[in-house]
Amino acid sequence: MTCDDAVAKGSPRHDPRTGASAPARWVRLVSGFVRGVDARHPLWWDVGPPIALALVTLPSYLGAGPVTWAVWLGFVVPLPWRRRHPFRVLLAMAVPAVVSLWNGAVPPNALGLCVALYGVALRSAISRVTWSGLLTGAAIAADVTWWPGDGLGLRILTGLMPCAASVLLGLFVRIRREEIAALEDKAALLERERDQQARLAAAAERNAIAREMHDIIGHNLSVIVGLADGGRFAAAKAPNQAVQALEAISDTSRQALGELRRVLGILRDGDPARRPATLAPQPTLADLGELLTRLRDTGLTVRYTTTGSPHDLSAGYQLMMYRMVQESLTNVLKHAGPDCEAQVRVRHGPEGVSVTVTNTGGPATVAAGADGTGQGLTGIRERAALYDGTLRTGPLPSGGWHVDLWLPREQDR
Repeated sequence: MTCDDAVAKGSPRHDPRTGASAPARWVRLVSGFVRGVDARHPLWWDVGPPIALALVTLPSYLGAGPVTWAVWLGFVVPLPWRRRHPFRVLLAMAVPAVVSLWNGAVPPNALGLCVALYGVALRSAISRVTWSGLLTGAAIAADVTWWPGDGLGLRILTGLMPCAASVLLGLFVRIRREEIAALEDKAALLERERDQQARLAAAAERNAIAREMHDIIGHNLSVIVGLADGGRFAAAKAPNQAVQALEAISDTSRQALGELRRVLGILRDGDPARRPATLAPQPTLADLGELLTRLRDTGLTVRYTTTGSPHDLSAGYQLMMYRMVQESLTNVLKHAGPDCEAQVRVRHGPEGVSVTVTNTGGPATVAAGADGTGQGLTGIRERAALYDGTLRTGPLPSGGWHVDLWLPREQDR
């Protein structure tokens, strides 16, 4: 069996799911257990290790004098506060350390000094860690040098190694905790950004749906109302015209229903790759003729002119221009009525495309939409901003209203 086969089947020293070795998994398991117990019972970790250290070193002090017992207590009693006040605990241990120096022996419970150094390296400022390490090392070197004997260098090294190891271990654990905290903060930040992006995307989708529903329902209902009013007045004098109006109402209603089905189909399945093939495509500039025909059936006079050489416009560009004309003429029909005259001009230039819709309505038109804050115009303005375009609206000096849309060439964006 090859090494790859062993990894595929799962080696006892390697977890293929996480990529971690067995020792690393055990370290995570033990550290997780310790953190869990510490979170639930912090007093255990404050008192437990000092008690264990005292019990381990106690046999070495049986039969010792009172000074040695005082040194032993000096190294044990401060330890329960090592996590809350690590530097003060280390300073408190300076007294038994000096007594130990003058007493001529380093008691076995000097291990408490290593525990205190570990706490300082783990929780105190780096400047305090540096000074604590230097002063402790100097004290140990002086203690060893004070008493004569062979192998001075080896004795100094032996005395310094436990303290140095404690400081290095504390710094290592500290760095690891800071790295983990930084990763957790980054993960939380990414999660917040993801949620914010999801909310923004949902808001943008709602705005897009609102624009589409407004364009479909508002326009078609306005056309239906205009046709119904015209058919009602023509019913008595010209029954044939009334029949034509009813047929136009039927056709407009079917078209509105089809567009609503398309929007609802998109809402049911937002994935474009899985949208039903039967959904009708979005309207383009080629559909303006049909739009103007429906509006003319309501009695509205509309003139349409186009100049310049058309560029290859994307479907999004054409849809926006179509919706702009649709919204503008719908407002003309609603606010000025079918008796006025509207004009649609599309100009293709070297720098972009402009679409202008004007009407000859009276002051009522200006009063109805002078602020330009209608939902439909707001939607057109938002569409134009997506393509770096501009939308201008306002009254005409001779009366009526104008809506101007300008879009730069797609290659220039």
